[in-house]
Amino acid sequence: MQKLLLAATGALFTTACQPAPTPPAPVGFESLVVVPRTMQEIAADIRDKKTTSAVVTQAFLDRIAAVDDAGPMLNAVLAINPDALAEAKALDAALANGQAPGPLHGVPILLKDNIETAGKLATTAGSLALLENVTGRDSPLVARLKAAGAVILGKTNLSEWANFRSNNSTSGWSAVGGQTRNPHVLDRNPCGSSSGSGSAMAAGLAAGTIGTETDGSIVCPASANGVVGLKPTVGLVPRTFIVPISATQDTAGPITLSVADAALMLTVIAGSDPSDPATAEADTRKQDYTKALDPNALQGKRIGVARFLAGYHGPTDAAFEQALSELRAGGAELVDIEAFPAQSQMSAAEFAILLAEFKDGLNAYLASTPADKVKTRTLDDLIAFNTATPAELEFFDQSLLEEAARAPALTEQSYLDAKATAARLAGKEGIDKLLADQSLIAIVAPTGGPAWTTDLITGDRFLGSSSALAAVAGYPHITVPMGDVRDLPVGVSFFGPAWSESTLIGLAYAFEQRTNARKSPEFLPRSP
Repeated sequence: MQKLLLAATGALFTTACQPAPTPPAPVGFESLVVVPRTMQEIAADIRDKKTTSAVVTQAFLDRIAAVDDAGPMLNAVLAINPDALAEAKALDAALANGQAPGPLHGVPILLKDNIETAGKLATTAGSLALLENVTGRDSPLVARLKAAGAVILGKTNLSEWANFRSNNSTSGWSAVGGQTRNPHVLDRNPCGSSSGSGSAMAAGLAAGTIGTETDGSIVCPASANGVVGLKPTVGLVPRTFIVPISATQDTAGPITLSVADAALMLTVIAGSDPSDPATAEADTRKQDYTKALDPNALQGKRIGVARFLAGYHGPTDAAFEQALSELRAGGAELVDIEAFPAQSQMSAAEFAILLAEFKDGLNAYLASTPADKVKTRTLDDLIAFNTATPAELEFFDQSLLEEAARAPALTEQSYLDAKATAARLAGKEGIDKLLADQSLIAIVAPTGGPAWTTDLITGDRFLGSSSALAAVAGYPHITVPMGDVRDLPVGVSFFGPAWSESTLIGLAYAFEQRTNARKSPEFLPRSP
């Protein structure tokens, strides 16, 4: 299958020159190890008519069949757009007729399945309750991708309800899509909730993917799968027609092979949307983020080292210290930040916000779905549906849904107090103060530890994470591969103040260009 794929596409993939995996992978898996080409390279080949969108799209469909549906069976792709190939052919015809191509002309993209698209695909959030949720609506994010020429290839699996269902859940599992696997080591977890987007990107199942994050759901799967993830400032990318958790913290963003691809995709999807009040400033804040791709961006920059977000795993710390050495060699001045004492208070306020906003946002979203297709119209209806549906409760409970159902209304003082506390501790007295006190431009930290063994019985075993500060503040955060721990990727994170995407992209790009730390997955069957 892989030889046919490479022969058919030529410009799409190149074979990887890597040693045989240890322990040996099952027969045939070694042929799946490839180095995918970037979105920019694929788009350039289509524009220059070295290939066509139809050829590229078919190649990715073949790759999904070989890797996701057979072979390693990643379960990263939840649904294929049945019109993807027809859309690709239409884009080829437009280009042949002289239509000026957009920046993503003919490039196949996978979307996390909590993002609505017009057409035949349902938007399920991984829940059996939304199997028939075909709304006929393009989210503004998707409309912008299409306007730039992208082909919507399909939907990726996710942690059901974007990991806001149970305190004992396993990332990457949904009742609709099953369990997503990490392509580097198949018994390891892809992290969540954008599990399928991270796994699919690493495995070369699309040219680019989109994830969503409330707290860690872009950067963790990007780090665990060894690719780039960019969580924008809340309000830079609209959330309309995306299944919500939190109006305060939700955002969509790119998960890509490279920092340059993330910058390109963010440039396409950023902007205001009258249906999302959080985006009021987006048109005045957005930029062409590809202009930030400066290999010398580290030179002379003062960057804070978040020591309080490290120290949970020796090998990850060792990779982080090597990353810090590279930052210094690139001209950065590093300043240690030893403590952030308000973490526990901030986390408590965050949890209160998420419960209340999930209840309010999900009720509003469900009420907007097609009433003839979606019978679950409220959070209470969803809880009742799950109780009556054994497949939904096969592995873990719905404790977070039940707790959210008891949460206060958004008009109640307890919620308003929590929201004010979280914003103050994470923003003004958090990232903003940490930067101002030492005249820093950004903060660097390990994104998280290596992927843990997937366990549907006892759930996730996180070692640590650097996502919360930027998530609660609503500030941008980018992760880029920094190395690996026994074949498992680990990422380094850069985060900073609101609207500082260009700065962070520049830092991440310069680090990426110095280190070239990303490795293609080898589909090893199990952990050593």
